[in-house]
Amino acid sequence: MKILIVDDSALIRKIMKKMLLEMKHDVIEAENGQDALLQLETNPDIGLMLTDWNMPVMTGIELLEALRGKDESFPKPMIVMVTTENEESKITRALANGAHEYIMKPFSKEILEEKLELLGIQKGSA
Repeated sequence: MKILIVDDSALIRKIMKKMLLEMKHDVIEAENGQDALLQLETNPDIGLMLTDWNMPVMTGIELLEALRGKDESFPKPMIVMVTTENEESKITRALANGAHEYIMKPFSKEILEEKLELLGIQKGSA
C-alpha cells in the first residue's frame, strides 16, 4: 500500500517521509489538494493519505470535500488530517468530511505509528 503525504511544506513532507520510510512504507508526495487528486487518479493503490489543512491552490478540507463528491470508482484512501488547526469545530469538520484520524503538529514518529495502528495499518515491507 502506498501512503500519500499532502503538504505545501517541503520540510514537513521530508520529515513525514523519513518517518514512514523507517516504518517500511511506500511513500509518494503532493504539494496541495489539487496535486493529491492527480496522484490518486494515477496511483489507485494509495491506501492512506496524510494531509495538511492549510495549503495554497486547494486546502486539505477542500480536498476532503472534493473526494466526497467523487463517484465510487474514484480511489478513496483512509485519510489522516495532519495540521496545526486545533479548534474543536475544525476537527469535527474534518472528521465529518471523511478524515479517519487527526494529528496535531508537531508530532513524533510514535504518535504517527499509534494513529496508523488505530487504522489497522501495520509497518510495511517496502
